[in-house]
Parts: sequence; structure tokens; C-alpha cells
Amino acid sequence: MRPNTLFLLSLLSLWSVLSLSAQNPIPVEDTSPHKTVVSIVGDEFYINGRPTFEGKSWREMKIQGLLPNARLVNGIFDDKTDSTRYKWAYPDTKLWDADRNTKEFMENMPVWKENGLLAFTINLQGGSPEGYSEVQPWNNSAIRPDGSLDSCYMHRLEQILDKADELGMVAIVGLFYVGQEKFLEGEQAVKNGIRNAVEWILKNGYRNVLLEINNECDFFKLNGLTPETVHESIKYAKTITLNGRRLLVSTSYAGTVVPSDPVIAESDFILLHGNGIENPDKITLHVNAVRQSPAYTSKPVLYNEDDHFDFEKESNNFVKATESYASWGYFDFRKKGEPFEQGFQCVPVDWGINSERKKGFFKLLTEWQNANR
Repeated sequence: MRPNTLFLLSLLSLWSVLSLSAQNPIPVEDTSPHKTVVSIVGDEFYINGRPTFEGKSWREMKIQGLLPNARLVNGIFDDKTDSTRYKWAYPDTKLWDADRNTKEFMENMPVWKENGLLAFTINLQGGSPEGYSEVQPWNNSAIRPDGSLDSCYMHRLEQILDKADELGMVAIVGLFYVGQEKFLEGEQAVKNGIRNAVEWILKNGYRNVLLEINNECDFFKLNGLTPETVHESIKYAKTITLNGRRLLVSTSYAGTVVPSDPVIAESDFILLHGNGIENPDKITLHVNAVRQSPAYTSKPVLYNEDDHFDFEKESNNFVKATESYASWGYFDFRKKGEPFEQGFQCVPVDWGINSERKKGFFKLLTEWQNANR
């Protein structure tokens, strides 16, 4: 073979290698100290490369790939408003203590996991510390008015996400809550808040996080958070990457509402709320309406808020969601006149499993853990 032919072949070979490398770049070594990875394959959730409840069924219903969860949104709660802080005082000390709240949250995380809980929602702007509230004068936000992040809140979140990672749990991290929207300076603050929060999660190496842009978007007024514009924020959050990695993103609507086609199309998973769905059979209709959307492609459907229980009954919202192959999320708050141990949302929170409603929910999760393959 002539020398110039050898030279040309060498160039062609080098070009082929470079071309292949450009299409399939060598992956950047993952130096994250964290070990728990959530991912999605089709309509199933995976943890560490395996589907949840792999090969299992419960009451002859498939549960592989489902992600049972609880609304524990006030795990990093605080109140920057002096005139309302007294409302959250603990019954024993008569004082509110944000660090105690997070500490007791973390102390109970291993108990929740042992009893079958795989995921929980925690929000940077919390949720109503009264369960439901017509007005919210308090200021509870890890997102400052300009969209920057409050270091004290983020430190508490870091502790919780570290513990979740250690336990193999998934955190659904919500960014914006309607009661706190009034403290944001405007549309740019929304965008800043999304970028800062997503970058914080990625730079800290968390791979066990699903992102919820805002809780019940249909109540928001700021562009980027309204039901007409929130799909744009979902799309924006997905463009924020680190070493080729991004977060899985969605948003939620109020109970009974079916997400818009643009939200269904843009979301990595579909978030639903069951509040307001009194008849369990309507859960089936709710889930079916999502899957019948022309925008729907195979992806998980997940309830991360439902305040209906009846766990002892043969049919309830939990059962109907499972029957429809949708993950279900437990939302429980202390109702007027109930003792301290009730609920997981009203502040101050008793994070233990020590009320009948909590025990009923975790009893079903224990059945899932022990289900046959």
C-alpha cells in the first residue's frame, strides 16, 4: 500500500472516531457522594436502576413502578413575620423552633421508610400550616422576593435530602406555593427562583429529587406559574443541566382538575390531586382523562395530595388510584379540635405515626412491602 494511501486511511479512521465521540460523548465521571437515583422508564418509577416493588402485585393489582408518597411539605417551615410566629408554638415549650421541626422530621424518616414510604413532597414555600387557609399573612419561603435562596431554609433542606438519600427515599421538591406568591417581586423572580433552586439541587449532587414547579398552579397569578404559562417553566427547568444531567419536572393542579395538554406534553410525570374527589370511582375517571389526552405519552401518573382516607374500606381513593395504575399521595392535616398528633401538615407537626389515620395509611404501605412477587 502506498504511503499517501495509508495517510488518507489514517485520517478517515481518526475522523470516524471523532465523529462517533461527538454523537456519544464520553460520560463525565459522577463524583456525587449521593447514592440514591430516581429515574423513569416508560410509566414506571425506578430507584437505583430497578423498578419500585419489582415484580410485585397487591390485591391482584400491579404495583411495580409505583411511588407511594406523603405530603410532608412543612419540613423546613419557618415564619419571618413576627406577628404570626406565636401561632406555631409547640404545646410543651410554648415556642416555635424551626430547627426542632426539621430535626424531628429527620428522626421519623427511618420509621416512615421502614413502614413502606418511598417518597415525600417537601416545598420551598411549604403549604398552609393550618391545613387550608383563606388568607396567609405569614411569610414562609426559602425563595426570597428576588428569587435568590435563603441559606437557613436551604441548610434545613440539605439535611433532609441527605437523610433521604441515605435511606433510599425520593423527595418531590416543590418550589412555589400560592399563599407565598405575594412576596415575589414578579415574573423575573419566578425565573430566578427556578434557576437558583434547580442549580442548587444539581450542584449538591442530589439524584433522588423530582421537581414540582408549583402547588396547584390554577390559583397563581404570576406569569410562569399560571395554568396557561406553567408549561413554559417546566420546559425552562428542564434546560438547566449540569454535566448533562437535569431534573425530572412537573407541576400540580387543584383536586378534580385535569392538567392542560401543554402541561401533559411537557411534564416528565403527571401530578394530580385528589382533594375534592369524594367518590373513589371518580379517581378512575380522573386518571383516564389524563391518559386520553392527545398530548399524553407513556409516563407515570402520581397523586401527591389527597385528603381522603377510609383506609379500612375495600374501596377508597388509595385503592382506586392503584387500580388505575397511579401512585397515591397521603395528605393529612390536624382538624379543628383534634390533638397534636393528628396530621402531617399543621404546624407545629407531630411527625410520628401515632394517629389512627396515619396508622391506616402505613398499614397499607406495609402490605405493599410484604406483597408477593
